[in-house]
Amino acid sequence: MKKIKSVKDVVAWRLCVGCGACVSICPEKKVKLIDVIDEGLRPYQINNNCDNCQECLKVCPGYQNILPNSSSIKNFNDNLEKTWGPLLEIWEGYASDPEIRYQGSSGGVVTALSLYCLERENVAGIIHTGAKAENSWENKTYISQNRIDLLKHNGSRYAPASPCDRLSDIETMSGAYVFIGKPCDISGAFRSQEIRPLLKKKIVLMVGIFCAGTPATRGTLDLLKKYQLNPAEISEIRYRGNGWPGEMTITNKKQGIDSIVRISYRESWGNLQKYRPFRCYLCPDSTSEFADIACGDPWYREIDVNAQGYSLILVRTERGQKILHKAVKAGYLKLLPTKGDVLKKSQQNLLVKRQEIWGRLTVLRLFGIPIPYYQGFHLFYIWWKTDLKTKFRTIFGTLKRIILRKYYRPLPDTNLIDKNIMI
Repeated sequence: MKKIKSVKDVVAWRLCVGCGACVSICPEKKVKLIDVIDEGLRPYQINNNCDNCQECLKVCPGYQNILPNSSSIKNFNDNLEKTWGPLLEIWEGYASDPEIRYQGSSGGVVTALSLYCLERENVAGIIHTGAKAENSWENKTYISQNRIDLLKHNGSRYAPASPCDRLSDIETMSGAYVFIGKPCDISGAFRSQEIRPLLKKKIVLMVGIFCAGTPATRGTLDLLKKYQLNPAEISEIRYRGNGWPGEMTITNKKQGIDSIVRISYRESWGNLQKYRPFRCYLCPDSTSEFADIACGDPWYREIDVNAQGYSLILVRTERGQKILHKAVKAGYLKLLPTKGDVLKKSQQNLLVKRQEIWGRLTVLRLFGIPIPYYQGFHLFYIWWKTDLKTKFRTIFGTLKRIILRKYYRPLPDTNLIDKNIMI
């Protein structure tokens, strides 16, 4: 199998997740992110004089993911651990504040919990993702310090995001912080804390968001094209929210007049999900297993045009458990306990993907194609328990993709592909 020696190799073999951890961790600030519109946010070296310290690989979730041993956690739910990761509690609920609940992609729990930390836990800021002011189909990492900024940048963003690129900033800033991100972002932040002790002290809570994959920028641009919308005239894109699950709303400013194009969640995600990069199909961590608290949608509920949002909340650590309970007691959240079968009914597609990972990785390994290193995810156990049809599908489906899409070849050096890059 070919060896991964740098983040350049991670990108070349389609393993990068675009979290931005390498940007923050590089001691000489030689790594910058670019948006390869058919792949996602990807790192490249500002110059080629890298001293090969490999600090970037130590924090790269595209390269390896090692779950900490959770057996020492009190009241640990070992019945669900093999399929959903470490679990202490499962809740379902929503933000007590009607505005936060309405704007949220599901029940507004992530925003309400963040607000609680700002107002009651003396947290200095919330590291999270929002739309760029100049190009609303692209994302930017923000550090919000009040309710207004939180609401301005809340909601799901089905486009490349890199919240770990601000980790180095908080090392020089005062106070403590809450970090919000996708599973790969949480993993990148977790690994960064292991080699930067100050980050472990600075980040007092990590909140993860369930993720079925991150569409490349091309997905949104093609959707705009389908509706005959000019990106230069778009002033705002909101992928979800304002009800559950919420429509995709695109504000088009043409000749000084605003018009709003509305696209159903089913149609928007149905188009965008086709642009998920290869690496997303190799990720077993769809529910943020490195986080203190993880949130997602209770898809078992019937979708109604007037539905009020609910969130599924997975408590993974004692630190997360303590803060969540305090937020409920302070009146920021309204929650009810729920069970593992609700989680399974709500996120069946994520479970199916996890069941297929080991077969995909095995075929890639047989071809000598570099793959991520995983520890603690029980991938063979889960794959082996599937039916014969699933086993054949994962093996021969992956084999077909390798041949047709030439995954046995690395991508060209992103430093040289100017035509495919939006900086």
